Amino acid sequence: MDTFSTKNLALQAQKKLMSKMATKTMANMFIDDTSSEVLDELYRVTKEFTRNRKEAQKIIKNLIKTVVKLGVLYRNNQFNSEEMALVERFRKKVHTLAMTAVSFYQIEFTFDRRVMAGILSECCDILHQAINRHLTAKSHSRVNHVFNHFSNGEFLAALYGPSEVYRPHLQKICEGINKMLDEGNL
Repeated sequence: MDTFSTKNLALQAQKKLMSKMATKTMANMFIDDTSSEVLDELYRVTKEFTRNRKEAQKIIKNLIKTVVKLGVLYRNNQFNSEEMALVERFRKKVHTLAMTAVSFYQIEFTFDRRVMAGILSECCDILHQAINRHLTAKSHSRVNHVFNHFSNGEFLAALYGPSEVYRPHLQKICEGINKMLDEGNL
């Protein structure tokens, strides 16, 4: 039986194109200003923590590629009912993550890296389940790369610690997240 489908071919081309175009400049075309500002601050703290500009760029680029591909799959109704339930669960978990990140910043001495790392780990697991039949092993490794970095206990402790190096970045990240929450984008 011939299984050729122009719809599937177009979707594959769109995912591939988005993957190739997921640079910071192209991301600005697909991501709103507030999200872009949060990503810029995440890049800055990642660069500061890793002391490696290339690695920081790779982490953020992988994050953008993942978000764009997830968006392409969602907009093209590629998820079955089970996967849609996972996507909805992922969305709710990201919302919880955002609220937790902001509250840890706003309320002193409440930060718990295990809580943040746990929520990030759950997000990663749910995302893997949702995209399992749609994306390649390389995309799954990108997801791991992003979540392994952001759930790293030492990174989280540095970000939420008293260091003046990270504090202004964390403030901008949390202000951006708050705005996104207020606008219903998270």
